[in-house]
Amino acid sequence: CPSDVCVRNQTKGQLHMQTRASRFRPFQEVKIQEMADQVPVGHIPRSMTIHLYGTLTRSVNPGDVVHIGGIFIPTPYTGMRALRAGLLQDTFLEAMHVHQLKKQYNTMETTPEIQEAIADLKSDPALYARLANSIAPEIYGHEDVKKALLLLLVGGVTNSRKDGMKIRGDINVCMMGDPGVAKSQLLKYITKVAPRGVYTTGRGSSGVGLTAAVMRDPVTDEMV
Repeated sequence: CPSDVCVRNQTKGQLHMQTRASRFRPFQEVKIQEMADQVPVGHIPRSMTIHLYGTLTRSVNPGDVVHIGGIFIPTPYTGMRALRAGLLQDTFLEAMHVHQLKKQYNTMETTPEIQEAIADLKSDPALYARLANSIAPEIYGHEDVKKALLLLLVGGVTNSRKDGMKIRGDINVCMMGDPGVAKSQLLKYITKVAPRGVYTTGRGSSGVGLTAAVMRDPVTDEMV
Protein backbone atom coordinates (compact mmCIF):
# COMPACT_ATOMS: atom_id res chain seq x y z
CA CYS A 1 0.00 0.00 0.00
CA PRO A 2 1.57 3.39 -0.95
CA SER A 3 -0.25 5.45 1.73
CA ASP A 4 1.74 7.16 4.51
CA VAL A 5 0.08 5.12 7.27
CA CYS A 6 0.96 1.81 5.64
CA VAL A 7 4.51 2.97 4.98
CA ARG A 8 5.05 4.01 8.63
CA ASN A 9 3.51 0.82 9.99
CA GLN A 10 5.27 -1.30 7.35
CA THR A 11 1.95 -2.88 6.52
CA LYS A 12 2.18 -5.53 3.85
CA GLY A 13 -0.82 -6.80 2.00
CA GLN A 14 -2.25 -7.59 -1.40
CA LEU A 15 -4.13 -4.99 -3.40
CA HIS A 16 -7.27 -5.98 -5.29
CA MET A 17 -8.61 -4.03 -8.22
CA GLN A 18 -12.04 -2.49 -7.74
CA THR A 19 -13.59 -3.19 -11.12
CA ARG A 20 -16.74 -1.19 -10.36
CA ALA A 21 -14.66 1.93 -9.73
CA SER A 22 -12.38 1.34 -12.74
CA ARG A 23 -12.74 2.51 -16.30
CA PHE A 24 -11.86 0.15 -19.14
CA ARG A 25 -11.38 0.75 -22.84
CA PRO A 26 -10.32 -1.49 -25.74
CA PHE A 27 -6.57 -1.74 -26.28
CA GLN A 28 -4.42 -3.54 -28.81
CA GLU A 29 -0.67 -3.60 -29.36
CA VAL A 30 0.57 -4.35 -32.86
CA LYS A 31 3.94 -4.27 -34.57
CA ILE A 32 4.50 -3.03 -38.10
CA GLN A 33 7.57 -3.47 -40.26
CA GLU A 34 8.94 -2.22 -43.53
CA MET A 35 7.75 -3.63 -46.82
CA ALA A 36 9.99 -6.33 -48.26
CA ASP A 37 10.56 -4.36 -51.47
CA GLN A 38 11.75 -1.32 -49.48
CA VAL A 39 14.39 -3.12 -47.41
CA PRO A 40 17.98 -2.94 -48.74
CA VAL A 41 19.55 -6.23 -49.72
CA GLY A 42 21.06 -8.00 -46.73
CA HIS A 43 19.27 -5.86 -44.14
CA ILE A 44 16.58 -6.79 -41.62
CA PRO A 45 13.25 -4.92 -41.88
CA ARG A 46 12.80 -2.26 -39.21
CA SER A 47 9.78 -2.58 -36.95
CA MET A 48 7.79 -0.27 -34.67
CA THR A 49 5.33 -0.89 -31.83
CA ILE A 50 1.87 0.64 -32.25
CA HIS A 51 -0.76 1.11 -29.52
CA LEU A 52 -4.39 1.16 -30.65
CA TYR A 53 -7.24 2.37 -28.45
CA GLY A 54 -11.01 2.45 -28.75
CA THR A 55 -12.49 2.02 -32.21
CA LEU A 56 -9.05 1.59 -33.79
CA THR A 57 -8.61 -1.85 -32.19
CA ARG A 58 -8.98 -4.84 -34.53
CA SER A 59 -8.61 -2.53 -37.52
CA VAL A 60 -5.25 -4.05 -38.52
CA ASN A 61 -4.62 -7.69 -39.42
CA PRO A 62 -1.40 -9.55 -40.25
CA GLY A 63 -0.40 -8.88 -43.85
CA ASP A 64 -2.18 -5.52 -44.18
CA VAL A 65 -0.40 -2.59 -45.83
CA VAL A 66 -1.25 0.50 -43.81
CA HIS A 67 -0.37 4.12 -43.17
CA ILE A 68 -0.61 4.98 -39.46
CA GLY A 69 -0.55 8.47 -37.99
CA GLY A 70 -0.12 9.16 -34.30
CA ILE A 71 2.02 10.47 -31.45
CA PHE A 72 5.57 9.14 -31.06
CA ILE A 73 6.26 8.89 -27.32
CA PRO A 74 8.60 6.95 -25.01
CA THR A 75 7.40 3.90 -23.11
CA PRO A 76 6.58 4.85 -19.49
CA TYR A 77 8.61 2.74 -17.06
CA THR A 78 7.91 2.34 -13.34
CA GLY A 79 9.72 0.65 -10.48
CA MET A 80 12.86 -1.37 -11.15
CA ARG A 81 12.38 -1.20 -14.91
CA ALA A 82 12.82 2.58 -14.76
CA LEU A 83 16.09 2.19 -12.82
CA ARG A 84 17.46 -0.39 -15.25
CA ALA A 85 16.47 1.65 -18.31
CA GLY A 86 18.85 4.51 -17.51
CA LEU A 87 18.98 7.14 -20.23
CA LEU A 88 17.67 4.82 -22.96
CA GLN A 89 13.97 4.14 -23.36
CA ASP A 90 11.84 2.16 -25.75
CA THR A 91 9.38 4.09 -27.88
CA PHE A 92 5.99 3.42 -29.41
CA LEU A 93 3.42 5.19 -31.56
CA GLU A 94 0.00 5.97 -30.10
CA ALA A 95 -2.16 5.65 -33.19
CA MET A 96 -4.72 8.31 -34.06
CA HIS A 97 -5.57 7.20 -37.60
CA VAL A 98 -5.19 4.00 -39.64
CA HIS A 99 -5.45 4.06 -43.43
CA GLN A 100 -5.64 0.76 -45.30
CA LEU A 101 -3.74 0.80 -48.60
CA LYS A 102 -5.19 -2.53 -49.77
CA LYS A 103 -8.94 -3.07 -49.87
CA GLN A 104 -10.63 -6.32 -48.98
CA TYR A 105 -12.69 -8.04 -51.65
CA ASN A 106 -15.97 -7.22 -49.89
CA THR A 107 -15.13 -3.49 -49.67
CA MET A 108 -14.08 -2.99 -53.29
CA GLU A 109 -16.40 -0.78 -55.33
CA THR A 110 -17.15 -1.77 -58.91
CA THR A 111 -17.87 0.81 -61.59
CA PRO A 112 -20.28 0.16 -64.48
CA GLU A 113 -17.27 -0.38 -66.76
CA ILE A 114 -15.88 -3.05 -64.44
CA GLN A 115 -19.28 -4.76 -64.16
CA GLU A 116 -19.56 -4.82 -67.96
CA ALA A 117 -16.06 -6.32 -68.26
CA ILE A 118 -16.96 -8.98 -65.67
CA ALA A 119 -20.13 -9.84 -67.60
CA ASP A 120 -18.09 -10.28 -70.79
CA LEU A 121 -15.59 -12.52 -69.00
CA LYS A 122 -18.37 -14.76 -67.69
CA SER A 123 -19.31 -15.74 -71.23
CA ASP A 124 -15.70 -16.44 -72.26
CA PRO A 125 -15.16 -20.24 -72.55
CA ALA A 126 -11.41 -19.78 -71.98
CA LEU A 127 -11.89 -17.72 -68.81
CA TYR A 128 -9.78 -20.01 -66.60
CA ALA A 129 -6.75 -19.88 -68.90
CA ARG A 130 -7.22 -16.16 -69.58
CA LEU A 131 -7.20 -15.27 -65.88
CA ALA A 132 -4.23 -17.56 -65.24
CA ASN A 133 -2.21 -15.89 -68.01
CA SER A 134 -2.91 -12.49 -66.46
CA ILE A 135 -0.87 -13.50 -63.38
CA ALA A 136 2.68 -12.16 -63.78
CA PRO A 137 2.35 -11.70 -67.57
CA GLU A 138 6.04 -10.80 -67.82
CA ILE A 139 6.89 -14.44 -66.93
CA TYR A 140 6.48 -16.78 -69.90
CA GLY A 141 4.98 -20.22 -69.46
CA HIS A 142 4.24 -21.97 -66.15
CA GLU A 143 0.55 -22.28 -67.06
CA ASP A 144 -0.19 -24.98 -64.47
CA VAL A 145 1.58 -23.05 -61.71
CA LYS A 146 -0.34 -19.88 -62.56
CA LYS A 147 -3.63 -21.79 -62.52
CA ALA A 148 -2.83 -23.13 -59.05
CA LEU A 149 -1.97 -19.64 -57.82
CA LEU A 150 -5.22 -18.34 -59.32
CA LEU A 151 -7.19 -20.91 -57.31
CA LEU A 152 -5.23 -19.84 -54.25
CA LEU A 153 -6.27 -16.20 -54.79
CA VAL A 154 -9.93 -16.95 -55.49
CA GLY A 155 -10.38 -19.51 -52.72
CA GLY A 156 -13.49 -21.54 -52.13
CA VAL A 157 -16.43 -21.86 -49.76
CA THR A 158 -15.87 -22.91 -46.16
CA ASN A 159 -18.05 -25.92 -45.36
CA SER A 160 -19.39 -26.64 -41.87
CA ARG A 161 -20.84 -30.14 -41.61
CA LYS A 162 -23.49 -31.33 -39.18
CA ASP A 163 -21.00 -33.50 -37.28
CA GLY A 164 -18.92 -30.42 -36.42
CA MET A 165 -16.21 -30.93 -39.04
CA LYS A 166 -15.16 -27.71 -40.73
CA ILE A 167 -13.71 -27.87 -44.24
CA ARG A 168 -11.87 -24.68 -45.09
CA GLY A 169 -12.18 -23.18 -48.53
CA ASP A 170 -8.62 -21.91 -48.87
CA ILE A 171 -5.79 -24.07 -50.22
CA ASN A 172 -2.04 -24.14 -49.73
CA VAL A 173 0.42 -24.22 -52.62
CA CYS A 174 3.97 -25.56 -52.34
CA MET A 175 6.23 -24.57 -55.24
CA MET A 176 9.40 -26.60 -55.76
CA GLY A 177 11.83 -26.38 -58.64
CA ASP A 178 15.30 -25.55 -59.88
CA PRO A 179 16.83 -22.13 -59.16
CA GLY A 180 16.05 -19.39 -61.65
CA VAL A 181 12.59 -20.55 -62.77
CA ALA A 182 10.75 -17.48 -61.38
CA LYS A 183 9.32 -19.05 -58.23
CA SER A 184 10.06 -16.00 -56.10
CA GLN A 185 8.81 -13.58 -58.76
CA LEU A 186 5.47 -15.38 -58.94
CA LEU A 187 5.10 -15.28 -55.16
CA LYS A 188 5.98 -11.58 -55.01
CA TYR A 189 3.32 -10.88 -57.63
CA ILE A 190 0.73 -12.77 -55.58
CA THR A 191 1.53 -10.76 -52.44
CA LYS A 192 0.95 -7.54 -54.38
CA VAL A 193 -2.39 -8.68 -55.82
CA ALA A 194 -3.82 -10.35 -52.70
CA PRO A 195 -5.61 -8.11 -50.16
CA ARG A 196 -3.34 -9.44 -47.40
CA GLY A 197 0.05 -11.00 -47.96
CA VAL A 198 3.46 -11.22 -46.33
CA TYR A 199 6.54 -12.24 -48.31
CA THR A 200 9.27 -13.86 -46.25
CA THR A 201 12.21 -16.21 -46.74
CA GLY A 202 13.74 -19.01 -44.74
CA ARG A 203 16.87 -16.96 -44.16
CA GLY A 204 14.96 -13.97 -42.84
CA SER A 205 12.73 -15.94 -40.48
CA SER A 206 13.59 -18.23 -37.63
CA GLY A 207 12.09 -21.67 -37.16
CA VAL A 208 9.88 -20.34 -34.37
CA GLY A 209 8.78 -17.40 -36.50
CA LEU A 210 7.57 -19.70 -39.25
CA THR A 211 5.71 -22.07 -36.91
CA ALA A 212 4.52 -21.07 -33.43
CA ALA A 213 5.89 -20.06 -30.08
CA VAL A 214 4.63 -19.66 -26.51
CA MET A 215 5.79 -16.42 -24.93
CA ARG A 216 4.73 -14.01 -22.20
CA ASP A 217 2.79 -10.92 -23.23
CA PRO A 218 4.62 -7.89 -21.77
CA VAL A 219 1.35 -5.91 -21.56
CA THR A 220 -0.99 -8.39 -19.85
CA ASP A 221 1.71 -10.70 -18.41
CA GLU A 222 -0.17 -13.70 -19.86
CA MET A 223 1.23 -16.65 -21.79
CA VAL A 224 0.22 -16.40 -25.45
